[in-house]
Amino acid sequence: MRKIAIPVGDHNQIDEHFGHCKYYEIYTVSDENKIVDMQTLPSEEGCGCKSNIASVLANHGVNIMLAGRIGAGAINVLNKWNIDVIRGCSGSVETNIKQFVEGQISDSGETCMQHGDDHQCSH
Repeated sequence: MRKIAIPVGDHNQIDEHFGHCKYYEIYTVSDENKIVDMQTLPSEEGCGCKSNIASVLANHGVNIMLAGRIGAGAINVLNKWNIDVIRGCSGSVETNIKQFVEGQISDSGETCMQHGDDHQCSH
């Protein structure tokens, strides 16, 4: 079993910036690559890398996160909690989880640069 967290923004789309999502959807995927459960976890206020979301997700059994844009600090914190991050995801949450289960999504390798005062990613 694997548990995959997805940061969700407006219109059930993957949030463009992990630390600002409205909530997380956590999918349980069986060893046969079937989605067997989905839970919703409210997001805390503030920047993802400075919150305790990594420990909260880990306590929910999450070991993979599908993310859009995410900074190195957040990746490091998630990795310390044994959560692998797959970057570069965008669009519909439903489409992304289906593509992930089917083995069609891989990490883009792109990381957001250091946050500025406005907490927007800069490339």
